[in-house]
Amino acid sequence: MKQVSYSQYSLWKQCPYQWKLQYVDKIKSTDPSIHLIFGSAMHEAIQTYLSCMYNFTVKEADEIDLNDLLRRKMKEFYIKDVVEKEQTHLIEQEDMVTFFQQGVTILDFLKKKRANYFNKRSWTLLGIEEKLAIPIRGDLHFLGFMDVVMKDEISGKIKIIDIKTSSRAWNKYQKANEVKNDQLLLYKEYYSKKHNVPVEMIDIEFFIVKRMLYENVDFPQPRVQKHVPASGKPSMNKMRTRFEEFVETCYDTDGNVRNIEYEKCTSKCKAFTNCKTL
Repeated sequence: MKQVSYSQYSLWKQCPYQWKLQYVDKIKSTDPSIHLIFGSAMHEAIQTYLSCMYNFTVKEADEIDLNDLLRRKMKEFYIKDVVEKEQTHLIEQEDMVTFFQQGVTILDFLKKKRANYFNKRSWTLLGIEEKLAIPIRGDLHFLGFMDVVMKDEISGKIKIIDIKTSSRAWNKYQKANEVKNDQLLLYKEYYSKKHNVPVEMIDIEFFIVKRMLYENVDFPQPRVQKHVPASGKPSMNKMRTRFEEFVETCYDTDGNVRNIEYEKCTSKCKAFTNCKTL
């Protein structure tokens, strides 16, 4: 089965040349980073907490040593994604310690303020890392994994939540970024197809946890920011147009990748800093 994912689409929108190197020429163009290691470990910690909370009790979830889980997962991902693959140590121990300490602060905040973001009164947990594998054309399938899927038993609505780790809060430009928001619009589209649920019965939400807070501000800053992208008919139609352009350009009718020649980015491209070194 041939696969296309949101990350492929996002990279193509950012820099077609880097997309070709990675997905056509099979040349890795990015190195593992502390941000990826921390993000993966934080996902596991939050998902473990939510899974226990909804499948068992809040008390049992609160008793999980999330700090130790975060530490172990950061070490595990570091060994797997850096040491074993790269045969070297690309990340400083000081950075690992700093990110871990910031993660502890996030998890402590989440447990204390849990009721502001997650409750059990009407919500049911449907899935953690639920897989989407939906045919697009030929043998080409859309592949995605949804961080958290929940259902409001009162309204019957589904909510798809994507967990993001961020240095600080998303600004207005990040929240308005069409391609960034397309991730959840795509999940909404293909969850609807997988489960035969009307798209209007599916809500989406980015759950953003912040490692740092802004200094010298006159208002309290939570460690969590929620961003709900517009996902009505106009937004869904625009997403479909953008994603279909990617699929039509990059894959033939059988789902085979097209070997298109792309030039390196110009200095006007956001990806130029990375692209010029390739």
